Amino acid sequence: MHSFIDHARSFPGRIAAQGEEREAFGRLAEGQSPEALFITCSDSRVIPSLFTGARPGQLFELRTAGNAVPEYGGAETTSGEAATVEYAVSVLQVPDIVVCGHSHCGAVRARVHGEDLAAVPAVAGWLERQLPHLPVRDPEAGVDDDAQVAGHVQRHVKAQLDRLRQYPCVRDGLAAGRLRLHGWYYAIDTGLVMEHDASADAFLPL
Repeated sequence: MHSFIDHARSFPGRIAAQGEEREAFGRLAEGQSPEALFITCSDSRVIPSLFTGARPGQLFELRTAGNAVPEYGGAETTSGEAATVEYAVSVLQVPDIVVCGHSHCGAVRARVHGEDLAAVPAVAGWLERQLPHLPVRDPEAGVDDDAQVAGHVQRHVKAQLDRLRQYPCVRDGLAAGRLRLHGWYYAIDTGLVMEHDASADAFLPL
C-alpha cells in the first residue's frame, strides 16, 4: 500500500504543476459525457484505460467477476449492475457498450474445470447464476488449456451481449440506432484485442 499512498499524496501536486492537465481535470468537475460503457472483469490484470488509451471521463466502467451481466429482472429484482447499465444508457446516453472478456480468466476456468468452490460460496453462487451457458467439467479442458478457456470466454462474451439486449433501455437504443454493442476479447499475455464479427461469428483482431 505504501507506493499507492505515496502516489496519491503527490498526485494533486503533479496535476497542479501541469497547466493542460489542470484544465482537463477542472473540466471533469463540470460533469461527465463518457464515450462508452465498458463492461469487463474485476481481474487486476485487465486495465481498460491501458489498452484503450482512454482518458478520465471517457469510459464508464462496470466490473464484475467474469465480466458477467445479470439477466434483466425489472425493478423488483434490480441490481447494481442493472442500475449501472441503465444509468449509462438512459442518463449519460453512451453511444457504445463494450463487453470485454480476457484470457486466463479465473471465473471461466473455475466453471469449465468444475473446481471445488465450497470455501467461497458467494463466488460459487455467482458463477452458477451468471455462467450457466458454460459447461461444467468440460472434457476438453486441460488439453491445450489456454485455448480451451479462450474459446469459452469468447462464448461467454456473446452470451452477455444477448443479456444486454434484454434490458429495455438497451433494446430501445438499438432499435433507434443510437446505441451499438461490441464484444471484445483481451489477451493478457500479448495485449492483443479482438472483436466479435457477427457476419463471421468469430473474434478477429481490431
